Amino acid sequence: MLLEDAIKEYVYEIQIRNYTSRTIKGYKNNILRFSQFIKNQWEVTELEEVSPAHIKQYLNSLKEKGRSPVYINTILKNLRTFFQYCYEEGYCMNIAKKVVWLKEKRTVISTFTDIEVKKMLEHWKFSSYLHARNKCIMAVLFDTGIRNFELCQLKKLDVKETVIHIMGKGRKERVVPISPYLKRIMIKYERIREAYLSDDILHYDNYFLSSRNKPLTGEAVERIVKLAGQGAKVRKEIRCSPHTCRHYFAQAQLRNGLDVYSLSRLLGHEDIAITKRYLQGLKDTEVLELGIKSSPLMNLKV
Repeated sequence: MLLEDAIKEYVYEIQIRNYTSRTIKGYKNNILRFSQFIKNQWEVTELEEVSPAHIKQYLNSLKEKGRSPVYINTILKNLRTFFQYCYEEGYCMNIAKKVVWLKEKRTVISTFTDIEVKKMLEHWKFSSYLHARNKCIMAVLFDTGIRNFELCQLKKLDVKETVIHIMGKGRKERVVPISPYLKRIMIKYERIREAYLSDDILHYDNYFLSSRNKPLTGEAVERIVKLAGQGAKVRKEIRCSPHTCRHYFAQAQLRNGLDVYSLSRLLGHEDIAITKRYLQGLKDTEVLELGIKSSPLMNLKV
């Protein structure tokens, strides 16, 4: 079987699985680049001819170009899922499983301070529909840990009285709570939104819409966060992005005493090993404070 035919088939498969367009593009491009590499180097075009050595050579070439272990492991992950699909279809063995992960340098995840978050929330007012929308977006990002693409595809019916239903990666649904603080902001936003859109014919039922009444793009949400960060004068070393808002949510939840397993469910992580990375960003003093909060003797039920 031609490797390019298997790749085309796999792309259709992940489309059926409802992967996001961005994820599909990433998988497709990464696997095609590998395919082109082994074709140029060894004239390998058949799926059955691909070996673990070919994958190792390709990953080594990326390493020589200065690519980070995190980037290379992402490529390997894409190849593993592709060859797993081919194995399940009976085309070949999952040869990518024989290639080990690169050791990644553990980095401390830095995020916003509470003061910076407060100022970013205050940057957007309720002075207009777009400002109210942006303020609500910031509040939802900070208080739910929602991903950028999840926020963009959030529908009005997904937002209930006390919870939000989120459709995450791999079409896996999870539920996050709406705090009283967030609820107050959402109520104000919804009132302004209904008044602003009352005379328009809407073709989309997204909770957040653009100025042209279309679903928001990930780039638009990134701009909203970046502008809030500039207005709040966030430290230069902190990247003002929706994902950094997610980092803040995770670390704030841990500081406030939430356990890693519950946090993992709120974030929609498949493995708590991913969630544990946020623990590394906590200072020793914060960990000690958590220890006092969870002290067995301080919490005796007698």
